[in-house]
Amino acid sequence: MAIRIVRLGSARTAGEGLRVGAVRRPPRGVRKADYASKNFYDVWFPNLAPSEALLHEAFPIADDKTWRTFRRRFLAEMKSPAAKHDLDLLAALSRTADFSIGCYCEDESRCHRSILRELLEKRGAALE
Repeated sequence: MAIRIVRLGSARTAGEGLRVGAVRRPPRGVRKADYASKNFYDVWFPNLAPSEALLHEAFPIADDKTWRTFRRRFLAEMKSPAAKHDLDLLAALSRTADFSIGCYCEDESRCHRSILRELLEKRGAALE
């Protein structure tokens, strides 16, 4: 059992399980009924996405300075009690079920999903 960190819209892998979209907005131009069949997500979970304000200020992340600022601010957002509970829940679920969590960004190293990976690892999540 494990969590996979994925790019939403990419081809699914065998055993990936439920795909969770940790994004602020649904995919543009895609009918809601097609989200899963087009490999975006099965469940939308914006709770662990960057805030609208942070997205507006930081994107696109073009350089290291912008990334460092984004990272610092997103980590601050993830210190809220609600975010901590959500992360704890996902970490616990990772020990009993296969599922994936993701975002649209092409480069994981400059995406909040890399930070989610770190936060889940710190909570003892089983990660693939």
